[in-house]
Amino acid sequence: MEIKFFIPRWGNRHLSWADFAVKAKGAGYAGVEANLPMLQEEQTEMFDELKKNGLTWIGQHFETAASNFEDYFPEYETRLNALAAAKPILINTQTGKDYFTFEENSKLIELAAEISAATGVTILHETHRGKFSFCAAYTAQFLKKYPDLRITADFSHWCCVSESFLQDQKESLDLAISRSDHFHARVGFPGGPQVNNPAAPEWKEALDFHCEWWDAIVKRHVGLKTPVLTVTCEFGPYPYMPQFPFSKDDVSDLWEANLFMKDFLEERYRGW
Repeated sequence: MEIKFFIPRWGNRHLSWADFAVKAKGAGYAGVEANLPMLQEEQTEMFDELKKNGLTWIGQHFETAASNFEDYFPEYETRLNALAAAKPILINTQTGKDYFTFEENSKLIELAAEISAATGVTILHETHRGKFSFCAAYTAQFLKKYPDLRITADFSHWCCVSESFLQDQKESLDLAISRSDHFHARVGFPGGPQVNNPAAPEWKEALDFHCEWWDAIVKRHVGLKTPVLTVTCEFGPYPYMPQFPFSKDDVSDLWEANLFMKDFLEERYRGW
């Protein structure tokens, strides 16, 4: 099985698409994870630069922000259809709200499944604070209701929400791992969704817990003979990246944090 590593556009928007694509290619990434730009001019620039550098694209949805379900549903439908029409290798979506009812979030999951079936584009739902998948136990209810529901595993969010390394939620975690077809390599901890530097020895315990979960995802796909597994190294900018007071300088270099994750996991999974 081949594991392909992606870099997010998030945190790199200070770079033009031309510079970002060249930098991503040079660092050894297979592609980028990014939302679909609103302006046609930027879409053209993005796709041209990705193609020029031999990079593939994971479509990311996070923009739907309507606070009530009646407005959220059509906006979500429009955005997913637009992403699917642009033909990414898959769509990673942050879906719903943690305060929508179970039935409302279910309707959004069903809508995404309909769009995926109609367009042939895989749609995965990211485990994410503030969304239907904000914690392990609640997400498990949806996974049990929908046997075909597939997710992007970003368990850093669940560490933050539960204020733990999920030691007491093995059943829900194992279920989530069994449905994970893509994961975000970001290390969270009981106090937040992102450690300040994954290479720092003081965060070894946090990294080890995440590696245990990621290893389980990789082993499962090796067993399934999945041809390609995608991973996005998704350390992000402030407020995910802590800053020093007064100067507001980042505590760590964001690009280097993601590059550490890629190199670390490439070496870890070499030969799997």
